[in-house]
Amino acid sequence: MATRPEKASRWKRGVRPDRYAEAALADMLGVPLELARAMGWPHWLHLALIDDRVLLTAPWTPAGALAALEHLGRPVPMDRRAALFSGGVLAATLASWAAALPAGAVAASGRPQATARTADLIDTRLAALRLLDDEIGSGRTYGLARAERDMVTEVLRTHSYSEATGRRLFSAAAEAARICGWAAFDSGAIPEAERHYLGAARAAASAGDPVVQANILSFWAMARYSGGDTSGALDYVEGALTSATRTGSPRMIAMVHARASRAHAKAGDHNASRRAEEAAFAVYDRAGHPADEPACVYWVSRAELHSWAASNAADLNHPGRALTHYAAIPDAQQETAYDSAAYPRSHALRLTRQADAHLALRDVDAAVHAADKAVHTLGGVTSSRSTGILADLRGKLRAHRQVPLVRDFLERTV
Repeated sequence: MATRPEKASRWKRGVRPDRYAEAALADMLGVPLELARAMGWPHWLHLALIDDRVLLTAPWTPAGALAALEHLGRPVPMDRRAALFSGGVLAATLASWAAALPAGAVAASGRPQATARTADLIDTRLAALRLLDDEIGSGRTYGLARAERDMVTEVLRTHSYSEATGRRLFSAAAEAARICGWAAFDSGAIPEAERHYLGAARAAASAGDPVVQANILSFWAMARYSGGDTSGALDYVEGALTSATRTGSPRMIAMVHARASRAHAKAGDHNASRRAEEAAFAVYDRAGHPADEPACVYWVSRAELHSWAASNAADLNHPGRALTHYAAIPDAQQETAYDSAAYPRSHALRLTRQADAHLALRDVDAAVHAADKAVHTLGGVTSSRSTGILADLRGKLRAHRQVPLVRDFLERTV
């Protein structure tokens, strides 16, 4: 490989090396060539800077899942966290996940025994963590989620357990890592969220649990379309729908269809988005009591489906249709005795987006009224995503600062 300074200078400016030079670079930096090809230039260079290769190259086995989970438990400087996932890596992840075999029993002398009660107690803690995140936000629960993941990983590493208990423990580890991913995403760190989701995926493969598999893929899809990769999001939605169908849970299946509708809306595909919306509402009509569904979809409701549909309409430049869906939410909430105080972040997000729709229709007074309620509702909840959307709305309102109501709102919310 030539080492002329001008060649390295071109690479720094974004010019891709020829295939022979790239292969030599990968070999020199210790990055598997097939992984470099899958990630593409210059994304794979991050693997030479941070030791995230274990997340991509560890075998899809229980031992590989533990290695990935333990790796996530180590600190990584924020300035060295970067996007690891290109289209090739996403496809390889889905294929490896589908081919993985679930965990078996672990019987080792001298180890304490983890039992079904152990798994029950951990599941109870994770259920409480999900509810706590709803109320106080991701900024305060992120550390708790990492601690839960590390605790479950330690139990898996140091205890004996039956096959059934082992799979439940891997399922719990996957859900804890999924909550970490969600908290990172809600805090505005999409690359970091995807690291957690990949660790969650490896644990879920060892669990062999379609509920946790569908849940992880649906949340991962949200990270992909929020980052602009609607094609990758739809690939993950397809995998999520396969797993969700196996669960037989109407709420889970409706949630996955709703994720598909969001991805299509982000891509500007009006018809595909509406079809997925309709599928979500149709399957939700078969939903029973939340207690009869998987615990992780407790929050999926008809009101949420209307909220997603409203966001789709806004993304597709139909603010009037968005407001129609927002207007349907109060009645939908009554059918499930919805307590908005338990979900301040979600309520504030809806109000902010509702204000944006009013503003798009030039109803400034209604926009400020909804924005005021959003600020009050969000209160001390920590969510970079929510505060970011609210900041964007304030930016749009500045164009109307000559209106006294707007000027007063902007001054009060500096």
